[in-house]
Amino acid sequence: MQRRKFINRTALGSAAMVGFPSIVPASVLGKDAPSNKINIGQIGCGRIARGHDIHDTIRFDQTKYIAVCDVDTKRADDAKVLVDSFYKEKTGKQKYNDTKVYEDYREMLLNKDIDAVVISTPDHWHSQPAMEAAYAGKDIYLQKPTSLTVKEGQQLREAVKKTGVILQVGTQQRAMPQFRVAAELVRNGRIGKVHTVKIGLPGDPAGPEAPEMPVPSNLNFDMWLGSTPEVPYTEIGVHPQEGYGRPGWLRIRNYGAGMITGWGQHHYDSAAWGMNTELTGPKSVEALAEFPKSGLWNVHGDFFVKHEYDNGMTVYTSGGYTNGIQYIGDDGWIFVSRGDYQASASDPVDKEKSAKALNASDPKILESVIGENEIHLEKIDDQHGNWLDCIKTRKQPISDIEKGHKACVICLISDIAMQFDRKLEWDPEKEQFINDDEANTLLHREQRKPYGTDYVKA
Repeated sequence: MQRRKFINRTALGSAAMVGFPSIVPASVLGKDAPSNKINIGQIGCGRIARGHDIHDTIRFDQTKYIAVCDVDTKRADDAKVLVDSFYKEKTGKQKYNDTKVYEDYREMLLNKDIDAVVISTPDHWHSQPAMEAAYAGKDIYLQKPTSLTVKEGQQLREAVKKTGVILQVGTQQRAMPQFRVAAELVRNGRIGKVHTVKIGLPGDPAGPEAPEMPVPSNLNFDMWLGSTPEVPYTEIGVHPQEGYGRPGWLRIRNYGAGMITGWGQHHYDSAAWGMNTELTGPKSVEALAEFPKSGLWNVHGDFFVKHEYDNGMTVYTSGGYTNGIQYIGDDGWIFVSRGDYQASASDPVDKEKSAKALNASDPKILESVIGENEIHLEKIDDQHGNWLDCIKTRKQPISDIEKGHKACVICLISDIAMQFDRKLEWDPEKEQFINDDEANTLLHREQRKPYGTDYVKA
């Protein structure tokens, strides 16, 4: 059976097929046989795609990148050169030119040769293409944050569950051994009962005023805006036209919430791993934040967020803490961070302060061995590799849609709490604020037709 037909049947709900290997064994046709390959389409070809997602997916022998897509045709063409050059070197073909280029990802999704997509778009373009990819029967690697709003995340979760596609969220800290080790030590009581977690996360600076500029001929700006309000084009409000530096949209509320979602989903996901709260959420949230009074960039700057959980744990998040996660228990503490790792060269990391990836109140805590009968968390070596393995086995990946959505929700309700001068009570099961209609109106945003998750049809 061809792999594409298998995926399409799975997407249509053929329960009997789930779990059946979709790749012909290497012993039959060899590891490089066409039927062994997972054909990949890349949606979004900017900074994260070039510096992280394409590199970390294309290097696996079981993948073949066959298409790239971006609303900026210059970036799409650059991605084609990147992919073609990789295969030119790998295959020895002097004129390798096989990678297809698309401007509209919806056209790409009609390509039946594509088995899976990697979505590396701006935050406001995460949930919609992921939903449409799911309904097209494509497996999905989705950059975080999972969604722009809580409702978008709920809609995406429903689409993934309906279709049975494999979706991996790009919270790659789960593939970094220090985060797993820290979570295992905490879950196995090495610092006693945990009562407090402190998360260090920076804010963003204010930006300059930005005059309206002509839209570059290579950019479909209307589609780039998508479901968000129509606004005049200015380069620092979108992405650089030369190079792949940190884009300005990251600091504009129309397109995301700033660092609380940009890096927050990484840290809240990792913290939940150690707290054993991956499939739930806090019972309350309250926050303080500074916002720019002028300029184009308008996401939060300095901030402080407090979450309370039913299990008695309290989580504090602020730029005043060192970037990372500190678990504090009755018998000590454990701190974990990325160390000097960066997903891209423009990540806002203070390497000097973050150099020690794993630390504890007593070094002996880190030397503790997790026993055979104790809690052992899932161990993977690579986030993209785990996704590819799960495409073959049809098992759930380490950062599946449910875990990804729950972590993103914590970010989003934190952003909402920054808008209010009061404590907000939260129901993590119903995913709504309790007796607070005003706060609940912010769980969704009006979407500009014809774009938006509200208009996606199964």
